[in-house]
This record gives sequence, C-alpha cells and structure tokens, in this order.
Amino acid sequence: MDHMSSGFTCFVKKEWVDYNGHMNDAEYAKVFSLALDKWMEEIGLNAEARERYAYTIFTLETHLCYLMEAHENEKITVSLQLLDVDAKRVHAIFMMNNQDGQRIATSEQMLMGMDTATNRPAPFPEVVNEKIMEVYKIHEQLDRPKQAGRTIGIKR
Repeated sequence: MDHMSSGFTCFVKKEWVDYNGHMNDAEYAKVFSLALDKWMEEIGLNAEARERYAYTIFTLETHLCYLMEAHENEKITVSLQLLDVDAKRVHAIFMMNNQDGQRIATSEQMLMGMDTATNRPAPFPEVVNEKIMEVYKIHEQLDRPKQAGRTIGIKR
C-alpha cells in the first residue's frame, strides 16, 4: 500500500468497547494517534531521532468521521494519505478499515513540526522532509477521500 509502508494494525480491545456495544469514540482517536506514532517512525522520527534532532510533531487540529461500528476483537487497519505539505506542516487523512476492507472511520489532521528545544514550530529535518516529500509525490496523484475537507453543520 502506498499510504504507509506497512500500515498500522490492531484489534479492538475489550476495554475500548462501551455501553453501546462497539468501540467508544475516544478509542478511535487513540488508534489514530497510535497510527501517527507509527508513521513518525517510518519517516525517521522514532524516539532516538526525536531526541537527536530535538524535534517532534504536534497535532494542531483533527476532524474525525465515524462511518461504521467496530466491535471487540475486530481487526482494524489504519492507512495514511498526505493531502498537502509545506516546510513544517502536514495535512493528512488517516483512514481506518475493518477486516473486510470497509472504511469505518477517518481522521483528517493538521500536523506541525516542532523544535523541542525552543517549543516553537520549525521546518522538518532534511532527511525527514525528504521522506515526507517522497510519499507526497505519490499521494498528490491520488483521489482525495470524500471525508477530506468536510465541515460540520446541519444541512438544510
């Protein structure tokens, strides 16, 4: 898959299931956060690199769309599509699919590269930027998922 080299996969844990009998909304956000951590490793920002570069990525904004329920022990996989990038920001959408390949949720996010020494936004380290741009060159050719760019409101 071109979204992430290996994707992020997990199984819905019993403690993630709420009184409605399916995965609680907060747990979707947790899974998307774990997928972001995995992607950071893939672009060269593992724990050791974050310390060496004094650099990390913060999530500035997120928009979750819940499309289908996920149930206890169900296998879920998260992939990523980059929608836009600049020197220190990534606009991405994470897509969660169930074991049947159905899209069950999305998380559109604005991510910001941060210098941890100054706690200020800063350009991506060169080697990280190269990996991000390599992925973006593929992703800018893809169709945008229909959840990307949605706004919340009551349609009249």
